[in-house]
Amino acid sequence: MQFARPRSLSGLLLIGLFIIALPLLAALLTAAVQMRRLAENSERLVDEGVQATRLSQDLFGQIVSLERTVRLYQVLEDNKVLQAYRQHDQRLGKIIAQLGQQLRASDARVSLEDLAKLQGDVAEQVLGPGYASKNTGKTLASFERMDTLASQVSERANAQIDEEIGALRIATARAQRQLFWESALLVPLTLVAILLITFGIGRPLRQIDRAIDELGSGTFFRSIRVTGPLDLERLGRQLEWLRQRLLDFAQERSRFLRHMSHELKTPLANIREGTELLMDGAVGPLQTSQREVAQILRENGIRLQRMIENLLSFSAWQTNSVGLELSEFRIRPVIKQVIENQQLALLAQRVRLDVRVEDLTLNADRGKLRLILENLLSNAVKY
Repeated sequence: MQFARPRSLSGLLLIGLFIIALPLLAALLTAAVQMRRLAENSERLVDEGVQATRLSQDLFGQIVSLERTVRLYQVLEDNKVLQAYRQHDQRLGKIIAQLGQQLRASDARVSLEDLAKLQGDVAEQVLGPGYASKNTGKTLASFERMDTLASQVSERANAQIDEEIGALRIATARAQRQLFWESALLVPLTLVAILLITFGIGRPLRQIDRAIDELGSGTFFRSIRVTGPLDLERLGRQLEWLRQRLLDFAQERSRFLRHMSHELKTPLANIREGTELLMDGAVGPLQTSQREVAQILRENGIRLQRMIENLLSFSAWQTNSVGLELSEFRIRPVIKQVIENQQLALLAQRVRLDVRVEDLTLNADRGKLRLILENLLSNAVKY
């Protein structure tokens, strides 16, 4: 399966930045979700704790109000007091119902159900027909039982709140550990993403850099191929086109130099052969002035031949795909050979050389160094 490549280097950079930022965004999102969940649980726990405390206080207050109302009825035996009892009893029932919605522990709900049942029994006694003040002793004992059950409900409500606070602490510690490991995992993931993006950007740039170096050094025989963003691939194709053009130009130039050298060597060979015949007296003895002219022709023919050979050497050097042919050699024999090749020109110009060269050992291209020295000495003698 081949993935779609970005169209440009800037697109690749944007993708890289997105990949690098993605783990960080995921960690931030996870942290935000966990913090929101913890905040919601904390807020809910505080609300439930406050409401449970208020309802527990109201529960005790209503039980005390019922007991006070019964004692008041014991003194006054007024039906209006029973009407007040009915109102307090209704409020107590609402409080018990609200506590039933708050409490989730089974033992707390059992105590609350016992309290509700006892409340109903007491209300049935007090508000039923034939209730008299002489029955208040039994009723007051029931209020003591109700107070005990209310205390149990309050204690279990507080215990439930403590359990939920403990669970919240555990959830907070778990969230902290998860955030720590996510942060620890974020570092290597980010480093891997940076390495991948660096490789994705660096590889085509290195390919382009190598291609430009090869073109600059005159190596045209290796094809150029750049893989990466589409704009860099397009640049690679343009470099390949330029390589083809330079290769064609170099080949045409080499063919032209070889052809020209061949065309020059043929008449030069005839000229040198004729000059040698004149110098050898094949066409008869030469006078002194004629011999001097023949000698000049001979020397310039040799010089022209050397120039043609240098031109061929230059052509071979330009078309050499291998580059420098390095080897270790001593410099003094090379200089001696160059001087011997230029001996006729030195004699013609009446130039005397004072050679002072240390016999060093070099690691270089012997042929190219000899060509450089010959050109240098030839120009020095000439000018």
